[in-house]
Amino acid sequence: MGKELVSIIVPVTERFDNVTELFQEYKNGLLNIENPTEFIYVLDGDFPEVFSELVKLQETGETIKIVKLAKWFGESIALTAGVEVAAGELILTLPAYYQVKAEHLGKMFESLEGNDMVICRRWPRSDSLFSRVQTRVFHRILKFIDGYLFRDLGCGVRLFKKVVMDEISVYGDQHRFLPILALRQGFKVLEINIPQSEKEKGTRIYGAGVYLRRLIDILSIFFLVKFTKKPLRFFGLIGSATFILGGALLLFLAIERLFYGVPLGDRPLLLLGALLFVLGIQVFATGLIGELIIFTHAKELKEYTIEEIV
Repeated sequence: MGKELVSIIVPVTERFDNVTELFQEYKNGLLNIENPTEFIYVLDGDFPEVFSELVKLQETGETIKIVKLAKWFGESIALTAGVEVAAGELILTLPAYYQVKAEHLGKMFESLEGNDMVICRRWPRSDSLFSRVQTRVFHRILKFIDGYLFRDLGCGVRLFKKVVMDEISVYGDQHRFLPILALRQGFKVLEINIPQSEKEKGTRIYGAGVYLRRLIDILSIFFLVKFTKKPLRFFGLIGSATFILGGALLLFLAIERLFYGVPLGDRPLLLLGALLFVLGIQVFATGLIGELIIFTHAKELKEYTIEEIV
């Protein structure tokens, strides 16, 4: 990939390993690439021990930029902040903890030819069976709901052209779905295998709330990818189905009352039918309002990327 400057962004959030040791491992793993590099550490909040270690590395002559955010904003914002100060046209994101064997990172630069983004799948895996199972379950659910075939979106090792982040906005926990958002925008994304680091040990068990948030994240990505530009299709489908069901119940009750003399005063079905009928109208109206907003701002919304002009 020529000799473009590579900006290496390491977001530091609540999870991190020995800063100096991991930095040296990353630096040694990138010695075999021809591109010049710059390291950018983004501290997502107050991490005095990490900041101190990074300053010590600077004092030894290492070229490191330190970006310290005022408070915790999340990894997506940390990544965005790192890209904003990056001078390189190529961006390599690396986690602040062990995930892959750094000596294989050069493989990503070879694979970037003809692609806009290369992401890593930790394979073969060396962590616990439970960690592997929950990763597989997450991606099976993602494939079932959204249809995407990625196998390790939890890996934070990604190499991509800076223009990708210029076209995509991420927030919350959407950094995990950056490859999906890139595909949606028309970029070419490739997933390759890189051996997992033996130092990524232990079994990662999260609280029920974390797993629920992951599921909600998948659903939000499904909506963003499928219906952001066409909200009426989503809300219209749900609203129409609810409206029809409520209308059918009310029609059934009206027939019973008019032709069979069945009283309606003590029929819970009447309340259910009226609720569904009104709810269907409201949901449909929500989609219609969204469609009007999209139509009004259509010229400001860009949902394509030009690959080449000849």
